[in-house]
Amino acid sequence: MTQLTRRRFNHALLGTAASLWVPQAGRAATAEPLVARPARARLAPAEYPETDVWAYGGTVPGPVLRVPQGARIARRFVNELPQPSSVHWHGIRIDNAMDGVPGVTQDAVAPGDGFLYDFTVPDAGTYWYHPHNRSWEQMARGLYGALVVEEPEAAPPVDLDEVLLIDDWRLTDDAQIAGGFGNLHDRAHAGRIGNWITVNGDGAWSREVGRFARLRLRLANTANARIFALETRGLEGWVVALDGMPLAAPEPLKRVTLAPAQRADLIVDVTAEDGVEALLVSFERDGGYALASFPVRGVARTARRPDPAALPPNKLPDLGPLDQARRVDLLMEGGAMGRMQAAMLDGRMTEMRDLAAVGKTWALGGMADMPEAPLIEAARGETIRIAMTNDTAWPHAMHLHGHHFRQILTDGSTGPLRDTLLMDRGEIAEIAFVADNPGDWLLHCHMLEHSAAGMMTWLRVA
Repeated sequence: MTQLTRRRFNHALLGTAASLWVPQAGRAATAEPLVARPARARLAPAEYPETDVWAYGGTVPGPVLRVPQGARIARRFVNELPQPSSVHWHGIRIDNAMDGVPGVTQDAVAPGDGFLYDFTVPDAGTYWYHPHNRSWEQMARGLYGALVVEEPEAAPPVDLDEVLLIDDWRLTDDAQIAGGFGNLHDRAHAGRIGNWITVNGDGAWSREVGRFARLRLRLANTANARIFALETRGLEGWVVALDGMPLAAPEPLKRVTLAPAQRADLIVDVTAEDGVEALLVSFERDGGYALASFPVRGVARTARRPDPAALPPNKLPDLGPLDQARRVDLLMEGGAMGRMQAAMLDGRMTEMRDLAAVGKTWALGGMADMPEAPLIEAARGETIRIAMTNDTAWPHAMHLHGHHFRQILTDGSTGPLRDTLLMDRGEIAEIAFVADNPGDWLLHCHMLEHSAAGMMTWLRVA
């Protein structure tokens, strides 16, 4: 059987018809359970078998939960998997007890058991949910879904509001998910990079649109480790939000880079001619590949709409004076071709060879796993600065739970609000945030194999 490759994926996308994926709306508060269980999904073309996956609600991705800003979500998670699991609500400034991190905010939910997640959603935007126990395996098997929190005020009008969850899968020749989850090579290198890319679980995702239709595309990178560099063809517009948080003003759309866990909201107009396909394109080392197509059929209107206004901002506290903020340094070490010789593990200094023997190949602040003491203990409302140095040969996507932060730029200004920061090898970056959400919160690399191999720490907000 032919090996599945991105080139074959590209050919299939441009040359075959695709079934439409329709989001499933969630209610503001519901007793309907969110069930994680084994299932089968049509990831590859029809000449291949369906793929055995793990899924929320039996579908990959899981149901799209759409709720208004300020709504309460009450979902009982039911675990029908063969191993413990949990649900982390990524990017939501959530109550700490609902953050879904086993060993920090709750116990892992055993097979056959359940857990009630009950919380309010303070911020409008594009978020998602996924497991936080053995996430390097469970997400690679298909466990994730989108959470869309809609603005209470009138957002710029669009003809179509679409969630696009972009994932890569490591598939065998018979379209089954390859084993070797969390192996040492993946842990010490870039992470688990797949050979088959899907959008909303579809290897040939497509949506028919009219010329000059205005679309809101909610992009999310749900891959274990792949970084996507994205451009559009026949779609012109703006980036209006990053990681769920609206930009102060829409920025012209050029190339969008999404590290694992990052999101970007786009507002785009269909400028391709009737009968042509507009495309979302991913750029790899050997060229560009179409990820999603928008066949243009007919005309939505005779000309483009006026430029959109900014999305209404979410109400986050302003940063305090940065020159008075408490600052902590965080060194990122380890990995293949790295210079780390040893790190602390289980309370003792351990050489790299012994670390690798137990699957620990990275360190944050000299610790090759979760430390006993927090990186920092912050008073509620205190502005905190974390200066991170990536002294490794690999990029890392650093994700902070329970908060959004701003990067402090070289000229002293601050960047947009984010919850995940992509740091290239050798890069030094500093973030600042207001520690306004009480509890114990993770800070870790969202290349999932890196996190499992030691790139994880935590902080406490009193």
